Amino acid sequence: MTKGQAMIRTALTAMVLFAGLSGAQAAQCGSSPAGFEAWKREFGEEARSKGVGGTALAALMQTNYASATIAADRGQRSFSLSLDQFLAKRGAAAIVSRGRQLKQSQAAMFASIEQRYGVPPGPLIAIWGMESGFGSQRGNQHMLSSIATLAYDCRRPEFFTEQLYAALKLIDRGVLSGTTRGSMHGEVGQTQFMPKNILAYGTGNLDVAANALASTANFLRANGWKAGAGYQPGEPNFVAIEAWNAAGVYQKAIALMGRQIDGGGSAAER
Repeated sequence: MTKGQAMIRTALTAMVLFAGLSGAQAAQCGSSPAGFEAWKREFGEEARSKGVGGTALAALMQTNYASATIAADRGQRSFSLSLDQFLAKRGAAAIVSRGRQLKQSQAAMFASIEQRYGVPPGPLIAIWGMESGFGSQRGNQHMLSSIATLAYDCRRPEFFTEQLYAALKLIDRGVLSGTTRGSMHGEVGQTQFMPKNILAYGTGNLDVAANALASTANFLRANGWKAGAGYQPGEPNFVAIEAWNAAGVYQKAIALMGRQIDGGGSAAER
């Protein structure tokens, strides 16, 4: 073997070893239940190396592939509806009607939140009604299984890997548990927070309405909400509503219902 051939062989060997090491550093995504258990073990080792504790790792090992979550993730058709269709499907008139009642009956709570965060009742109540039917529909899916499944799935692994690490951190802290229930994508609480947002903006047990609404106001303020400014499309605070949910029809629905709840029009107004 010539000196040049030996150098080439050494370089190729190094490339193979590097590729093997790189592959070992990140659990591989998948598109079926078949690889989930192997992925889970690999991810668990990664998480352990990054300081995730035993309680959270044990909870991760108890997760199962959430087929219902995958089906829901693939079937989000309501966001392609027109605004009128979306409002009808989500029961906007009922949300506005109930929301106006809650604004009056919980006036002291909403006044306290607005004083602290600058967010008026309308958009908070609209989000509360849209997300969980004012706390009545918080989801009954195994939260950690839902998020782990979406972190494993190849559609959006980067986003949900971050959510999974946040969920594990919250479990280690005792904020969430391995048995916490939530909605299809792992949202929890009365306004349906994802784990990263709980870490960043959570102000207590999100199953408690006052905490969930304060946390939501905290999120909106952190994402650009200015006290006293408008929140309709084209107005300064609409950017904060855009940060809450990426779907344009959802954003417009929240702004419209919020204005109606705050006294700016009838439930039938567009």
